[in-house]
Parts: sequence; structure tokens; C-alpha cells
Amino acid sequence: MTDPIRVLHFADIHIGMENYGRSDPKTGLSSRVVDFLQRMDEMIDYASENDVDLTIFAGDAFKTRAPNPTFQREFAWRVRDLIQLAPLVMLVGNHDLSPTVLKASSIEIYDTLAVPNVWVADNYETRVVETKRGAVVVGAAPYPIRSRILEESETSGLTIADIDLQVQKRLTQLIETLAEEANQYDLPRILTGHFTVSGALEGSERGIMLGRDVPVLPSVVADPRWDYVALGHIHKFQNLTANRDGAPPVVYSGSMERIDFGEEGDTKGFCWAEIERGKTNWRFVPLKARPFITLNADLRESEDPTQETVDLIDEHHLEGAVVRLILQLTNETEARLNEGIVRDALRQAGVSYIAAVRKEVEQPARARLGGNPEGLTDMELLERYLISLQLAPERQEKLMGEAEAIFEQSAAQDGVLS
Repeated sequence: MTDPIRVLHFADIHIGMENYGRSDPKTGLSSRVVDFLQRMDEMIDYASENDVDLTIFAGDAFKTRAPNPTFQREFAWRVRDLIQLAPLVMLVGNHDLSPTVLKASSIEIYDTLAVPNVWVADNYETRVVETKRGAVVVGAAPYPIRSRILEESETSGLTIADIDLQVQKRLTQLIETLAEEANQYDLPRILTGHFTVSGALEGSERGIMLGRDVPVLPSVVADPRWDYVALGHIHKFQNLTANRDGAPPVVYSGSMERIDFGEEGDTKGFCWAEIERGKTNWRFVPLKARPFITLNADLRESEDPTQETVDLIDEHHLEGAVVRLILQLTNETEARLNEGIVRDALRQAGVSYIAAVRKEVEQPARARLGGNPEGLTDMELLERYLISLQLAPERQEKLMGEAEAIFEQSAAQDGVLS
């Protein structure tokens, strides 16, 4: 009896994410790009120490579909490290695809150069992959491109909803075909896909989405003909078949670094699976991703809002974190708040990046209503209405600017008509 196949499963690297970053003097890269690369290095060290047999990368290597050469070089170094350990399956995700069908994906170069130990999976197919502990069947389901998977289907006159339904049906058929092909082998079987499964909890990937999603039903992938389903595309780690007998683990490994505050509370990492036919043991391996921390303070009745905010900062461990402050204030407490001192306190606490010091200023009822509205101009009335909605100041300013242009245009038209 052979030993279980040791599989590393990760996804959604998105090298090139630079938000909330600063220049790193050692590399010349954004500190946030360095974060993502360091998480990859930590993962590779783990794979080496645990003698990996097969690596599944479930798609989305870069932030953009046309990454700059430096980002491509940094990723290539880590691909080299991975393939020195074991065969590597690189699934094509939506961020890897070129916006033009005839152009190459951002990871196609590994296939073009016939890099040993690499399979760039850009089609729906199954392969038997040889590893040092034996063979394993891998079914690949890259990100569904409508024009490719619908092929010659007639779509003229159909609504977007009708086309999406056709895509869903065709994608279901393709995944079923992969399962039928894999079922011919008495070997461990892995399905890897880059798409959304209905019911999965989403992370911040919607904010950087390229393309329009068509979800797959859970029953399509929770198929006992597979021993492990390695998914990418959704940034939140989750097992969609937890505590479900008779179904393989259907796992989104999630991303390995936080993209924004929408992922503030998410644990980041990768997955490790030991797979035999009919039996899989697996675990999530957390990584120390850069923390994102939101501090909230209600200072509406504060005698010393500056000191209270500094005390709040001192109460938390913020070393190396991306931090935002959300402060509730009145006009009076805002006037007493020294933002410079607050920012100095954040820097002294060792934060990596001050994302925002957001002041939500409560307006008194008289200001919200504007007192007696008689005699106020249209712009003044609008201003008081926006204040009553408690919109962010920059949002109020933008809306006021748009309204002023509309009022001016209306006045000009009235002058012509009269």
C-alpha cells in the first residue's frame, strides 16, 4: 500500500496589490507586494519541510492581467522553488486571463517554455500526474470564459440571464465529464477549479473582480468520485462540505494576505492535504498575514478627545498593522481634537500604514434642519439636507459640486425661455 499523496493547495496570490503600502527600501517594491511574496516564501518553506508531492495553485497569480516584469520575475522565482520540490499544477484564474481571447494569459509563458514539472491548466481536462509517492488524477476547471465554453451555441437575442444559465449548464457538464474521466482510474483524485460555488461566503474579491461570475451548484463539486476539491477565486478560507458524510472536502484555501478592511477578521493561509483513494486528511495552515485593525471611539461627550484617542491607541498592539480610526464627534469635540497628535501616536505605536482617521461629526438638530428654511437658497437647503444624512464630508462636497452645475444649467435655461 502506497503512502498518501501530500498535496499543497493555495490560491489568489494577487501579486501587485499595493494599497495601504509604502516603498520598501530593501527591494524597491511596495511593502504590500513584499507582504504577499513573504507569505509565499513561508508557504514554500512549509512544503519543503513536510516533503510535498504535488502543488495545486488554484488561480490568480497577479492583481492585473498584464503584470509588470518585476512582479513576473518575483513570481517566477517562487515557481522555480516550488517545482524543485514537486510537480506544480497552475490553474488559470480570471485575473490570469488576457482581456483579449487571442492574447496569452499571464502564466502561459511556463507552458510556452515547456518548464519541467509545470502544467498550466487552461482547459477542462484530466491528467495523471506522477509524484514520488505515486500517481494522482487531477481534473482542471479553469475560470469559465463564456465565449469558450459556449463554443458555437446560439446566443443572439438572449438576455444576460439566459446566457448565464447556458454557461452554468455547460460548466456543470464539463465538470461532470472531468469526474467521469477521473473515475476510470483507481488512484487518488483531485478536482481543482477557479469559480464560485453557490453558498460560499465571499471575501473582498468582489471589489477587484474581473469578469462576471456564474455560480456552480454545490452538488456539482461535492461528488464522491473526487477525494479532494481544491478551489480558488473566493478569498475567505472555507470547507463547503464540513460535517457532511460521503462527500469530499470542497475547500477554498482563500488568499494568503489581506487585501483590505473587508478581510480584517479573516484568517489567511493555505491548505495541506494527505490524499488516498477514498480517504483524505487535510488541514488549514494559517500564516501571519499583516493585520488590519479598525479602532472605533465615541468622543461626542469627551472632555479631552485627543487624549482619549491616544489612550485607545496605547491599549492595542498595533506594531506592523494597517490601522484606521473611526471617531464619532460633535462640532465641539472635533474642534478640540488634535489630529496631528493622534497621527504621531499611531506612528509611535509602530503602525505600518495609517489608512484613515475618519471623523464622523454629529450635527445638532437645528443645523440638520437649517432653522427656518424660508429665505435659504437651493444650495443652502441641499447642504442642510446632506448634513442631516451624515454623509462623509468628501461625499457631501462632491454632491454639492454636481448640484451646483445642475442649478446653474437650469438657471441658464430659464433665462433663455424668459
